[in-house]
Amino acid sequence: MSVNPESVKQMLSSEDLGDRLRAVNQIRALEDTAIAFDLVQGAINDPNARVRYSAVSQMDTLGGQDLTTSLNVLRDRLHNDPEPDVQAAAADCLGALKLTEAFEDLQHLYHTTSEWLVKFSIIATLGELGDPRSFELLKDALASDNDLVQTAAISSLGDLGNMQAVPLLVPYATNPDWQIRYRVAQALCKLGGAEAHSTLETLANDEVAAVAQEARNYLS
Repeated sequence: MSVNPESVKQMLSSEDLGDRLRAVNQIRALEDTAIAFDLVQGAINDPNARVRYSAVSQMDTLGGQDLTTSLNVLRDRLHNDPEPDVQAAAADCLGALKLTEAFEDLQHLYHTTSEWLVKFSIIATLGELGDPRSFELLKDALASDNDLVQTAAISSLGDLGNMQAVPLLVPYATNPDWQIRYRVAQALCKLGGAEAHSTLETLANDEVAAVAQEARNYLS
């Protein structure tokens, strides 16, 4: 059976969860992205969290059709969805669409949520968002007691491109967790500068091959 807008629309209104899940996944196959964008709006408000998650996750590619609508929809899910994974997906898409108008929303939620997944997604998306205001929030996240949030902060500081991040990242180059050292190497490669270069020379001799290679790629 071929996928077409009408069949997807009918399945999205079905009382059967399986139908709605199949429908929201079939939206990805529609050639007309404007129609796909319209259809996904309804799925974003589905009573089932799995459907909402799948729909929200498509906003990074479909949201460019109407950034104002996308901003409003993603803000709503960010603040009001009861499921952390849906909130996290909304945060991811806000960054992917570079909707800097949502920075304060992301900042507020980071400081008020108790969900580590939401915190992680917010910090991970800030580098892609590219808003200079993110620097202080990322600086705070470096001190997180959650290793994944901390690692995301390191990566996002590298993506943000603020050279003030270099002295903040250098101490983590000796962290016992090699994955953190690896992220530091990646971030310092993006930031550059004399202090970053010096630290990368040390990381080029790291006992973990992946860390050493990342540093050597920059130095060569």
